[in-house]
Amino acid sequence: MISSATIGLLMLAGPAAAQSTDVAIGISGWTGFAPLTLAKEAGLFEKNGLNVEIKKIPQKDRHLAVASGAIQCAATTVETFMIWNANGVPIKQLFQLDMSYGADGMVVRNETGSIADLKGKTIAASAPGTSPYFVLAWMLDANGLSLDDVNVVNLEPSAAAQAFVAGQNDAAMTYEPYLSTVRDNPSAGKIIATTLDYPIVMDTFGCTPDFIEANPEAVKALAKSYYEALEMIETDQAKAYEIMGADVKQSGEDFGKSASFLKWQDAEANKAFMEKGIEEFYAKAGPLLEKIGIIKSIPETSTLIDTSWMN
Repeated sequence: MISSATIGLLMLAGPAAAQSTDVAIGISGWTGFAPLTLAKEAGLFEKNGLNVEIKKIPQKDRHLAVASGAIQCAATTVETFMIWNANGVPIKQLFQLDMSYGADGMVVRNETGSIADLKGKTIAASAPGTSPYFVLAWMLDANGLSLDDVNVVNLEPSAAAQAFVAGQNDAAMTYEPYLSTVRDNPSAGKIIATTLDYPIVMDTFGCTPDFIEANPEAVKALAKSYYEALEMIETDQAKAYEIMGADVKQSGEDFGKSASFLKWQDAEANKAFMEKGIEEFYAKAGPLLEKIGIIKSIPETSTLIDTSWMN
């Protein structure tokens, strides 16, 4: 078990891999991003020579922060990196963060029998270009519907879940920890489909080409810090869950429940994904994004990733 004192010693021990490199990272309260918060709060970034600022920015606005230079790096879903690049915001994926296994989903009223029954109904989802909107489009398409067949109200995942439980809208797209708001209120509705049914939500971490080129050692330190956070989760889970849960106003126990619906990806899983998995996903996601008008053309996968740091 890693104690608080040990964490403090780790922060002071050893030479820094990248001396005091400043980097601002844009994320949301999504459970899958939490190891980045853990790396910050447990001093892992600092130990590895990074001065990290984590900024909570809604997914719909994160690319604007990248474009303006307010952040140099961001965590988001894999298809979102395609969207950003296709729309003039260059940023390259460096490593995979997580895979959703039930942590993202669609909630509906209890009387709704199937996704096909949502024709003409009102569904809350984040704005076009975000993961919940993409997942909605995918689920509708798989059930013979399109976005034109429903009324979409743009609400962020937290607000979408809260509004649904309060009786607003016929359905909603959300993710953990907010999906559990509906899990805990079965009288309000039910979860009709998740990423267990449609395994299409996965997240990666990326930085701008300028940052990568200017800071190759910092890039390695970012990955190293993330994998050290995963090690801490393995060796001192209770403390890690407490730290990560506090960031989203959850107890360590409740955070653990949310985390049970996803899998963080280690270095080995990342290598396999970057070599093959990402190309397979883009082969399906790209045409759908083009079909619904989010992108005008599909970028080459090679232009969306940078794995040179792994060499």
